Amino acid sequence: MANVLVPLAQGCEELEAVTVVDLLRRAGIGVVTAGLDAQPVRASRGMILLADMTLDAALQQEFDMIVLPGGLPGADHLRDDPRVIELLKKMAASDRYTAAICAAPRALARAGLLDGKRATSYPGALDIDAVPGIEYLEMPVVADGRVITSRGPGTAMDFALTLIEALAGKTKRDEVEAGLQRT
Repeated sequence: MANVLVPLAQGCEELEAVTVVDLLRRAGIGVVTAGLDAQPVRASRGMILLADMTLDAALQQEFDMIVLPGGLPGADHLRDDPRVIELLKKMAASDRYTAAICAAPRALARAGLLDGKRATSYPGALDIDAVPGIEYLEMPVVADGRVITSRGPGTAMDFALTLIEALAGKTKRDEVEAGLQRT
């Protein structure tokens, strides 16, 4: 079974974080949420989220994918955390998945993971002139190799389903999507 890390920063977008965690778990994928510190996470709309563990504890484990929820100032906290940037680089170097939604692709950009890639983000969240060779697309979800990005809260379900497909295949994605009554 795949194992996924979802770091939760103060001010993250709760719809994105909860949707990703919920759908991945519906697919039978192991998910660990990790707070940047030991405090409960106050999300961007005031919801309190309790992480499974701290990021420092999570860094003792191996993951197949890291998924960064957006929201402000949460995405900036992720971008500015050297542990997150180092983990992103390590994941990419070992050919594992890195994924970010909304404003969180900022962290992927800081780690150099969007250089020469196709990607998307919340409109205006990325300084695309500062990312060498990026092909910025205004699409709900963009997958380029092992880097997956998405636009924002309204695309969170499509993003999570894309993550499921990447980790567990199209059949599992279709099974989870059917249970959601999307069609």
